[in-house]
Amino acid sequence: MTLHLSFTSTLPAEPECVWRWITDVRSLRAEMHPWLWMSVPKGVRNLEDLPVEAGKPLFTSWLWLFGILPIGISRLTLQSLTPGSGFVEQSPMTGMRRWRHARRIEIVDGGTRVVDDLTIDPILPAVLVEPFLQLFFGSRHRTLRRRAARQAH
Repeated sequence: MTLHLSFTSTLPAEPECVWRWITDVRSLRAEMHPWLWMSVPKGVRNLEDLPVEAGKPLFTSWLWLFGILPIGISRLTLQSLTPGSGFVEQSPMTGMRRWRHARRIEIVDGGTRVVDDLTIDPILPAVLVEPFLQLFFGSRHRTLRRRAARQAH
């Protein structure tokens, strides 16, 4: 069963700043904490550091639930990376027949909107996967909102 999920947050921050957050490896890991930890090759600090070829895996990442339980791998693959605007990740991943994550930023009154659109076809029952993804991406967006609120003050 294919799932379509969307998550949106409006942040009181400049788009350039938000772009740095959503492409910086440390920021991405902070967003994922405490739910998931992913390995990244040494020296990679930002998605823009990588030579992106649409559909070609950039690297293999180990995924750890709560940072302690190995749950699989992701062959991080970007379909597109548009600086200052967004990216589309469509990565082969353990537990998913299909994983597509489109993340974009939009300029809005009062700041920047971050939109995450997911299209996934999980191997596990959707009734198990969907609640986890709701928690996980809800947590990611709360982390972004807290960061933006700290920066605004």
